[in-house]
Amino acid sequence: MGFFEKIGRGISKIKGKLIVALILFIVLDIWLIATVSAAIYKAAPDPANVNPFLLNWDILLENGFMGLLTPLEQLKTCMITADARRIFFSGTKYFALFYGLFVIIGIAKAMPKHEYEDIENGSSDWCEHGEQYSVLSKNKGIVLAEKNYLPVDKRGNVNVLIVRRFWCW
Repeated sequence: MGFFEKIGRGISKIKGKLIVALILFIVLDIWLIATVSAAIYKAAPDPANVNPFLLNWDILLENGFMGLLTPLEQLKTCMITADARRIFFSGTKYFALFYGLFVIIGIAKAMPKHEYEDIENGSSDWCEHGEQYSVLSKNKGIVLAEKNYLPVDKRGNVNVLIVRRFWCW
């Protein structure tokens, strides 16, 4: 199994979680980054050249905490003014890098560890052309594999031996 095939299987395994992560990124970007960007814009004496040491921290904290209650107004402030827009997109860029790091870690953890992961342990590949149905049933009974059942109304020996590894954590 190649590296890119492992990545593809890892992504397909957590596809729903990636969609939730994207929605969460958008919500956090609007709620936090827009609020902080608008607060920095209002607290900077020169918004075109923001220096963190020259910020008015009283205005920054007041606008930051009050802005959390009205994130869409803060986003509007960031989109109207060019300097606030530059601060917002710069903050979004760094937040996306930070957030993307966690997404990459999630994909790496979801990648299969070996090529046999998530493959059915029991299969009927040992026979051809339906010859297993002389012993087994394809409709009902004790489940052995996909479309293979051990009939419970069969005469004779219906003992089953299942051989596989047992993992204990």
